[in-house]
Amino acid sequence: MIEGWHVHVYYDAATKPLAEAVRAGLAAAFPQALLGRWHDAPIGPHPRGSYQVAFTPDLFAALLPWLMLNRQGLTVLIHPETGREMADHTAHAAWLGEMLPLKLETLRPG
Repeated sequence: MIEGWHVHVYYDAATKPLAEAVRAGLAAAFPQALLGRWHDAPIGPHPRGSYQVAFTPDLFAALLPWLMLNRQGLTVLIHPETGREMADHTAHAAWLGEMLPLKLETLRPG
């Protein structure tokens, strides 16, 4: 069962202004989504700076197409929240843009 969704928008120093624009657009278009903190350095399984956007399953059909059209060329990881952290970030994940190698050793099996 999918309890929710996470989007991770990746950026570096050069692309942070683009990430800011995407974030502002997400906040305006989807005020019910939860925007996570900025992480300018890699954290957890994420190999680049990123921020997370958490949202409920009912937003998926609108939020994903919005990201496809408005991601400003940034790499985006989309994954469900099923309680199986490893599977959610690997087998059940989808990418927009470049597929990045995640640091899987930081995730719980599942």
